[in-house]
Amino acid sequence: MNPQQLEKVKSARGFIAALDQSGGSTPKALGLYGIQPETYSGEQQMFDLIHAMRTRIITSPAFNGNRILGAILFEQTMDREIEGRGSADYLWSVKQVVPFLKVDKGLADEANGAQMMKAMPNLDALLARAKAKGIFGTKMRSVVKHADAKGIDDVVAQQFTIGKQILAAGLMPIIEPEVDIHATDKQATERLLKAAILKHLDTLGPQQQVMLKLTIPSVDDFYADLVKHPKLVRVVALSGGYSRDEANTLLARNHGVIASFSRALTEGLTAQQSAQEFNRALDASIASIHQASVT
Repeated sequence: MNPQQLEKVKSARGFIAALDQSGGSTPKALGLYGIQPETYSGEQQMFDLIHAMRTRIITSPAFNGNRILGAILFEQTMDREIEGRGSADYLWSVKQVVPFLKVDKGLADEANGAQMMKAMPNLDALLARAKAKGIFGTKMRSVVKHADAKGIDDVVAQQFTIGKQILAAGLMPIIEPEVDIHATDKQATERLLKAAILKHLDTLGPQQQVMLKLTIPSVDDFYADLVKHPKLVRVVALSGGYSRDEANTLLARNHGVIASFSRALTEGLTAQQSAQEFNRALDASIASIHQASVT
């Protein structure tokens, strides 16, 4: 693990840009960007368009390591180039932004009020490839929809089991058990989730640390004990369907938690904007999320 990257992720001021929309979420991301499904055909063209969008964001002068600590990439983005360099190499060498990789293969069907991750039979090979390409860490997402202790325990156990596999490969795992913002028992869900996370943090080895990506909690500073936990490098928050303004307002009330926003980051960006308009809109977005992350 690159010590310079670890130090940046652990202690620098800023946030993580989530640029990891995968096959299922790409049409929606392109639609919000002003590219409708009827204007392209087939997966290849769709992925070319989303890579062009991500390249436009990453190469923008507004996007740099002064305010952005890391960026989470989709596997196809990792395998492509930006301005003649591998995407992970470009992020770190040119922008001083730490590269992460989304490694999960999507969500399994709901059981016990939660969706665990689908099986990842080729994970070891993917981790080896990611490390060779200069990736620092990974991200994997589960979803919790209700305050069901069994579902929550299953999700957290799976996350930490795979997290240890990722640590063994020399990469930093971001463990992401998302709580659905529309859960009617969200507060109770978060109490159960925190208890499960604290229990599993105690199973990590003496030198092992992980990161956490969580939904912004219903109670301000509810995760303060996790922010200070010696086994956690950083606690980051997902925007979870909130608008950027809503997510920023809620995030600013949770001290020590930083953003890892996806849709909220790209809100207001379109393919039709001129370079000047696009860069101005992205700069404003980054500035607002950065401010909320360092409050």
